Amino acid sequence: MISFARTDTSIVGRWWWTVDRWTLLAVALLIAIGTLLTLAASPAVAERLQLHGQHFVLRQALFLPLAVAMMFLVSLMSPRGVRRISVVGFAVSLLLVALTLFLGPEIKGATRWLQFAGLSIQPSEFVKPCFAVVAAWMLAEQRRREGVPGGLICCALFALVVWMLILQPDFGMTAVVSVVWFGQCFIAGLSLLWVGLLGLLGLAGAVVAYATIPHVASRIDRFLDPASGDSYQIDRAMDAFGQGGLLGRGPGEGMVKRVLPDAHTDFIFSVAGEEFGLIACLIIVALFGFITLRGFARLLREDDLFVLLAAAGLLTQFGLQAVINIGVNLNLLPTKGMTLPFISYGGSSLLALALAMGMVLALTRRRPNLGGLP
Repeated sequence: MISFARTDTSIVGRWWWTVDRWTLLAVALLIAIGTLLTLAASPAVAERLQLHGQHFVLRQALFLPLAVAMMFLVSLMSPRGVRRISVVGFAVSLLLVALTLFLGPEIKGATRWLQFAGLSIQPSEFVKPCFAVVAAWMLAEQRRREGVPGGLICCALFALVVWMLILQPDFGMTAVVSVVWFGQCFIAGLSLLWVGLLGLLGLAGAVVAYATIPHVASRIDRFLDPASGDSYQIDRAMDAFGQGGLLGRGPGEGMVKRVLPDAHTDFIFSVAGEEFGLIACLIIVALFGFITLRGFARLLREDDLFVLLAAAGLLTQFGLQAVINIGVNLNLLPTKGMTLPFISYGGSSLLALALAMGMVLALTRRRPNLGGLP
């Protein structure tokens, strides 16, 4: 067990006594569970793709130390440092998103990735946390400094992000970014009239997407009426939960990973249900709930609007992504390719989540002016 004396004034010593160690422990448990499930689910997928059996395991092992190091280094930062890296990260990641439209390979009808040195990078994953912090900064500056058009700038940046994501297209990520941004505006004191107008605008956007984009309409139709189209993946996922029961079939004994193409990413929760059972699934859900609610609890005594908006946006993003992935696996939401935070395979997702959680840990650290957070 790592321990530091309270009199230790080093950077790491001060970090240890001010960071939320319970959240740190919960994230470490999620990473450990994700490593175990990657070992369980990915070899079968790799063999089906005629790759080396440990292909995905080794690639994830390459990104994991980088992610842990990134989370730790970012968590050492002050709120001002978090803001600075978010501005830089937002500009760079948005530029890379633009490059995907011209240089990115088309995969399943979308251009969301760039190839670097044999590795695929999805820049939009980094736009999510960075934009949440930049939006929080703009909204806070408008309240703090008279004459600063923070709200207008925030709206313009939001429109730019949404436009870029729709061009890829990535409607799932567009929805997540929109919900988080809407929540931040609400917390910042948006009037009820604007809340209603933005809600109607979001609903109108969803209707237009359903009416004009065939694959969006197909997914919603299959969710509402499974007989209207192919529901093979969801059917197999639901069968996996039924086969797993309370305690699961045992590590390595599952069958769903042998038939689902995305068993190591979008449907890894169903692998957990089949091999480790209901209790393991409830533990995973509890960890996500604990991290999210613990973070919000630590913000209840926060008096810095920027910190409040930024951390709330990042926590909402984290929890919402988990809800969407688990909801899809349980056939509670239409299918959407979205990873389960810290558990699904994916280098870009893992690094972006580590960046976001590092920011959360940095923003929720005790600071003298707060009188100490719980």
